[in-house]
Amino acid sequence: MRMVIALGGNALGTTLSQQRTAVASTAAVMAELIAQGHQVIITHGNGPQVGIIHNAMSALQREDPEQEDTPLPVCGAMSQAYIGLDLQAALDRELRQRGFGRPVCTVLTQTVVDGADPAFSKPSKPIGKFLTRQEAEELSAVTGYVFREDAGRSWRRYVPSPLPVDIVELDAIRLLLQGGAVVIACGGGGVPVVAEGNTLRPVGAVIDKDFASALLAEKLEADMLLILTAVEKVALHYRTPQQQWLDHLTPEEAEAYAGEFAAGSMLPKVQAAARFAASGTGRKALITALDRAADGLAGKTGTLVSR
Repeated sequence: MRMVIALGGNALGTTLSQQRTAVASTAAVMAELIAQGHQVIITHGNGPQVGIIHNAMSALQREDPEQEDTPLPVCGAMSQAYIGLDLQAALDRELRQRGFGRPVCTVLTQTVVDGADPAFSKPSKPIGKFLTRQEAEELSAVTGYVFREDAGRSWRRYVPSPLPVDIVELDAIRLLLQGGAVVIACGGGGVPVVAEGNTLRPVGAVIDKDFASALLAEKLEADMLLILTAVEKVALHYRTPQQQWLDHLTPEEAEAYAGEFAAGSMLPKVQAAARFAASGTGRKALITALDRAADGLAGKTGTLVSR
């Protein structure tokens, strides 16, 4: 079975040492699936990591006025590289221990978005450090960035989150898969770019990694999209007395329940799963916890989205 596996960025820790510890357990799960005969393509989030890079580069700029502002696409590319490096090393080690000496490759991925996407006029993704209102207003005056209060906690920068429409390195990914490689791609949703004639222009945005993963799975004609998150199943009325775990959803049911899920948490996962399951005959998406991935594929747990 060909499957795209989407890992949450929050599961990778917030420091380099935490990340290396986290990817060790993650790599063990991935290696076991590969050992079972599945062809695996791995994607991952980068929410905490790109925020850390953004904060670090902003601090450098404050300390050294000669340093230029680091654009968000550059921060995203940096996060793809260092997360991919750790995942690649850990997975290579796990595969070798199991006697599967196949190459593991990280592809620095650019994801095409529509420059006319309404998301560009409605920044919705918070990134970076928390600020006071005064700090946010002062920084906005200098940079032009959009700042808003984040869930009553303080002020943060908000950036657009457009939907992905294409993946630039798709042919390279296909060639690597044909050569037997395990591919890590679309990290953090990929670096967002807009096509302008024969060129690609990076834009200051964040692409949801679940939507990018669903698009990658569709383009690669995968059989399964496996979205690994912090909970074992999707639930209606989550964390309320009326909580109801869901074992199976059709794409239509998943879309109908959209109002039940948190916009920055489960909603994009359910929507991405529904889009992939509806994109072709026999395609399925599974949402479950990392440590229950094998049980989920065996039909013992998780929320399956299929026709």
